[in-house]
Amino acid sequence: MNEFPVGATLRPEVVPSRWTLMRDVAVFQLKLFLDGLRDAALIPASLAIALLDLLGLGPRAGQQFYLLLEFGQRTEYWINLFGAARHAEALASPPRPGVDVLVDRLERLVVQEYERGGMTASTKDAVDRALDGLTKRGPADRNPPEGST
Repeated sequence: MNEFPVGATLRPEVVPSRWTLMRDVAVFQLKLFLDGLRDAALIPASLAIALLDLLGLGPRAGQQFYLLLEFGQRTEYWINLFGAARHAEALASPPRPGVDVLVDRLERLVVQEYERGGMTASTKDAVDRALDGLTKRGPADRNPPEGST
């Protein structure tokens, strides 16, 4: 029995737009960065706190390490590293608190600016034209013969 079926959450008829994909890639990179910072901080902190617990030092000796684990678990929930796996489905349920809520707020601001026809609209159009140009040309058009440039 496969405990982690690949693609089980994404229906075959759901194809995210290129903007959804680019957004999700950017958010994933931000989350990886935050997760790495958290891990880098937890490595020395967990060793120091475990030592304090083993020596019976500190205000809550014997419990401090487990309090740190609970903190780490809360930050893991908040970061929601792989939350974009469900983003393509556009689930109707409200987003859970954390990085996703902050990104959604920022995205709404960008969309509002786009709808007003501000700088974001022209930037989006330019990126769309460039990406359309790349996807409409064949492989020979993308790699000109040597000496032709």
